Formats: sequence, C-alpha cells, structure tokens
Amino acid sequence: MSGNGFHAELSDTGVTVWLTGLPSSGKSTIAQHAAAALVEQGRRVQILDGDELRKNLCADLGFSRADRETNVRRVGCVAELLARNGVVVLVPVIAPYEQSRQAVRALHEAAGTRYLEAYVATPVAVCAERDVKGLYARQRAGEISGLTGVDDPYEAPRRPDILIDTTGRAVADSARLLLDGLSAGVETAAARNGSR
Repeated sequence: MSGNGFHAELSDTGVTVWLTGLPSSGKSTIAQHAAAALVEQGRRVQILDGDELRKNLCADLGFSRADRETNVRRVGCVAELLARNGVVVLVPVIAPYEQSRQAVRALHEAAGTRYLEAYVATPVAVCAERDVKGLYARQRAGEISGLTGVDDPYEAPRRPDILIDTTGRAVADSARLLLDGLSAGVETAAARNGSR
C-alpha cells in the first residue's frame, strides 16, 4: 500500500474522511488499512472509532434520532479540530442521517478545513452475513431493536466524494480506493482554493 499516491497537497494538510455505511460494511477495517499506509508515508493519522467514542465522549447518549445526531455532531467537531491542525482524520462512524452528515461537512467548510465523505456501500445482505459484532443475529432473535439499515433508517449518501462497495473486494483494494479518492479529493480542493 505504500507508494507515491499522495502529493505535496496532502503532505502537511489535514483532512477529515468520514466513512459512512451500515454496520459490518467494512468501515473500520478499511480505515485501519488506509491509516497504516498513510503512517508509512509519514502522515499524522487519527482514527476516530465510533465504539470508543460512544464509551467516552458520548457515553451520555442513547440511540434515538436526536442522540445519534448529537453523537455525529460531537465526533465531527473533534475531527475538524484535529484536521485543521494537520491530521488526516478517518472517521468510520455510521452517521445514518443525511442532515447530520451535511452539518459536519458545513462545519468543516465554515472553518476552511478539508472534508470528504466516503460511502462504504456494502449491501445489507452482505453486512448481515459478515455480522462482525453479532448485531444482525441479535436483531433477528429479538434481543435488540433499532439496528441501522434493518429496523432503523439509514439514509445513503446521494453524492459521496468516494464510493466503495466491498462486496467481493479484498480489504487492501477497498483501502486503495479510499486512498486514491483521498488523493484526488485533496487535489481537487487545492485547485478550487487556488482559483479563488
């Protein structure tokens, strides 16, 4: 995964890459592989893990729509603070509602901080088969409700900056799609900013 996929535009500039998708779609795994490649290239990288943040920063929140939106806003604020200080921030957090994701994008844009949305568009049937955390099995057994994409809404991005379907694709290939999209997205943003 090493190589020169990243240019000067990314060498000292922070960016938030929000990986949205269903549970077990591959968000965290892709983020971990991409982070390893970026670290190899000498970048400062931080993964904001949704489960870890739920236990600490957002321990007071449940899973109602309002609480999910608050969770996304809090994580988005932390991501922006890191990105504005030169960190590549990878955020593998479901963020099921379009309005919340757009609010995070707007926060970054208002601060002049680069932001990309990556949609890990793995179909629900594939996610349920993987079932990394056993959530789909527990939902089917009636042990839990409110599972995103099954009995709670997931609003898929209409125009993501990066689109990754992990179905039948090796993790390394999915991570490469993310890294290529990151490189292209940062170059596009740099060109836009240079033309102002």
